[in-house]
Amino acid sequence: MSSDAAMRALVVEDEPTVRTLLSDYMQAAAFEVESVSDGCEVIPTVRARPPDLILLDLMLPGRGGFEICRELRSFSEIPVVIVTARIDEVDRLIGLDLGADDYICKPFSPSEVVARARAILRRVRRESKSPACLGLVIDECHYTAQYMGMPLDLTPVEFRLLKTLADSPGRVFSRQHLLDRIYADYRVVTDRTVDSHIKNLRRKLQSANSQTELVQSIYGVGYKLDL
Repeated sequence: MSSDAAMRALVVEDEPTVRTLLSDYMQAAAFEVESVSDGCEVIPTVRARPPDLILLDLMLPGRGGFEICRELRSFSEIPVVIVTARIDEVDRLIGLDLGADDYICKPFSPSEVVARARAILRRVRRESKSPACLGLVIDECHYTAQYMGMPLDLTPVEFRLLKTLADSPGRVFSRQHLLDRIYADYRVVTDRTVDSHIKNLRRKLQSANSQTELVQSIYGVGYKLDL
């Protein structure tokens, strides 16, 4: 990732007014900005000049934003913020499941977009640290975990759930995404099953440290491991 003085943002937006607005605000916040208007240009641009952050519209000529996000995640962990007029909850969940880091609906405040972009980049820096910095130690080989020096008596499902959250602290995971991670056999279960596992996991974490709520709920979306 670039230094603070040289953060690079790629703005992907086909509407000229919105593209200019986002570009101007990001530049004012000390980002170097490149912009494209056609969905087919995104992947080649990212491969040629990888940015630190991508602001991605969904409804683009040439290629849609969901398809772009899916391919991006096949080779890159560059943070992606979806900025779109598609406001339905199902679209937000699809975007997050495909690996987007945030989802902002139009009309939006450009200042908020900049603030969220900065927050995501701060989170990405923190993610470069081991989960051990949270007092959490996970041993995937032996399927064991410790929190604040105390062993956690986890079921296999709870272990996979904690491992998924800990691999990307600060990232919000939808219930469906977590279900796909914790049940390898893709059995038919409701998304509320995750809530039950989260409740049990929280109880076990709090038995080791009652002062901190490590697993946070994000209303209407899912869960994240707090930093």
